[in-house]
Amino acid sequence: MKASEVISKAIDELGIPEEEQSIMLPSGGLRVKNQAFWARLYLAKAGYLASEKRGVWCLTDKGTQLNLVTFSPEDLERRIAKQFQKERQSAKDQNIALPKDGSEAIQGDVLLEILKELPPEGFERLCKRLLVESGFEQVEVTGRSGDSGIDGYGLLKINPFVRFNVLFQCKRYSGSVGSAMIRDFRGAMQGRADKGIMITTGSFTSDAKKEARRDGVPPIELVDGDDLVALFQDLELGVKARKVYDVDQDFFEDFR
Repeated sequence: MKASEVISKAIDELGIPEEEQSIMLPSGGLRVKNQAFWARLYLAKAGYLASEKRGVWCLTDKGTQLNLVTFSPEDLERRIAKQFQKERQSAKDQNIALPKDGSEAIQGDVLLEILKELPPEGFERLCKRLLVESGFEQVEVTGRSGDSGIDGYGLLKINPFVRFNVLFQCKRYSGSVGSAMIRDFRGAMQGRADKGIMITTGSFTSDAKKEARRDGVPPIELVDGDDLVALFQDLELGVKARKVYDVDQDFFEDFR
């Protein structure tokens, strides 16, 4: 599962209220997301989670065999803490540096900070460019016209017979967008478009995601900060790809 899906499911299972989902850390970033990435780091170090692909969380064989019915969360926490301490001691003995936090993509954080620092009109124009690069046509930014929170519109052509009128809204947020903002946006687009898109540099609360896909009303697609980073990377827009090489220790054995 993707990190955002795991975090949303955990929020639902734990019943974390919407106001708590918006709490920020003094250093920046959402507290709930930071805690989730720390939890992932501990689980990975204990061998319960794998991380072959960036942004995707999956259980290892050890993780799938874990029976939480007979194995309490407290026991799991103690076992993970013990394993993590063992990892740290082993790394210390071998003079290997362990990660200091749960961040998965430092460059992604840098990109998000740049986006958050853009002026409102600059961010809107950048979102327009992103939509055009993604295949939208006739994309226009409405600007600061007070158009009920609508920042722009465009046309998404699926095939010669099917096309959708789309309205979009851009929010340079550090925190979370709540369900009330989704309802306000839907009210503004009522009768004017087939679909809406809300783009933010922050995140969406669990209730906001449910509201966006509620039955009987026009759907709203949500693009959060992590999605934005992935889009810029996939389109190679504003980023430069580079190769990273790992040292093959076995290769040098014949020369030692």
